[in-house]
Amino acid sequence: MQLDTLLALFLFAFTTSITPGPNNMMLFASGVNFGFARTIPHMLGIGVGFFVLLLAVGLGLGALLHSVPLVYTTLKFAGGAYLVWIAWKIGSSRSLGEGMASARPMTFLQAAAFQWVNPKAWVMAVSAMATYTSGDSYLVSVLFVGLVFALVNVPSVSTWAGFGSALRQWLSEPSRLKWFNITMAALLVVSLWPMLK
Repeated sequence: MQLDTLLALFLFAFTTSITPGPNNMMLFASGVNFGFARTIPHMLGIGVGFFVLLLAVGLGLGALLHSVPLVYTTLKFAGGAYLVWIAWKIGSSRSLGEGMASARPMTFLQAAAFQWVNPKAWVMAVSAMATYTSGDSYLVSVLFVGLVFALVNVPSVSTWAGFGSALRQWLSEPSRLKWFNITMAALLVVSLWPMLK
């Protein structure tokens, strides 16, 4: 891979990983409600789940979805419905999760599985594989794109959990937390709009 293509790939991976979207909105809310340490499995689940999704798209799943648009549309709307449910859970939360038996952050497996119904993750994976793979050494380029995202994704999404965690003390006041969670839920739903068109 040429240097200019490599730099473009790193920039694409960074900007798509760090910009607002369903994963980052949920990590921000989780950082506030559960703290950074309890959100680590969620962050790692995103990284691993997206890496597996990216490789699957590169190894043929993307072509299958392109040839059977109904499957892709179904995945988008299933993901959208799941995100609305998560938004409802965030928006109706009224206290910080630490010390509450019923409240817990998303697990590693839940976060990894979520990538398969996350509309932004699909758009990122299909775009990355269509743009940055090479026909000459296709398998190597698929693995290389996956490796670049693996290096960039978790540190990028971690910043959102870190920002949320930094606001924990200020948001420990119940009325502030209530409005923060309602705002995050609304932003999570709004983040779906460009992807569900």
